[in-house]
Amino acid sequence: MRIPILNLMAEDSATDEISRLEARLEELAEAAERCRKIILVSKAAIAGGVGLLLLAMLGLFGANAPAALGSIAVVLGGIVSLGSNVSTLQQTTDAMSAAELQRSELIGEIDLRVVGDGTLKLT
Repeated sequence: MRIPILNLMAEDSATDEISRLEARLEELAEAAERCRKIILVSKAAIAGGVGLLLLAMLGLFGANAPAALGSIAVVLGGIVSLGSNVSTLQQTTDAMSAAELQRSELIGEIDLRVVGDGTLKLT
C-alpha cells in the first residue's frame, strides 16, 4: 500500500507550496502598501508644485524664476512617480490575485480530514 504514502508526500509538498505562497502574498501586500503611500506623496507633490507655481505666476513671490522652475520640477517628478507606482501597484495586485488563486487550488487538492468526533463535552 504505497499509495497513502505518496498521497501524504503530495500533501506535504502542497502544504509547503501553500506556505511559500502565503509568504509571497505577505511580501506583495507590503509592496502594494508602499506603492499606495508613494502614490499619496506623489499626489501631494503635484498639488504642492501646482500651488507654488500659481503663487509664483501671480507674483506673490515676486519675479522668482527659481521658484517657478522648482515647482515645475516638483510637478513633473510627482507625475513620473505617480505613473510608475500606479503601474507597479496594478502589477502587484495582479500577482496577488494569481497567487491567491494558486493557493486556493492547492488547498482544494489537499485531502482535508475532520479531526475529532465533532461533539463537545462540557465538564
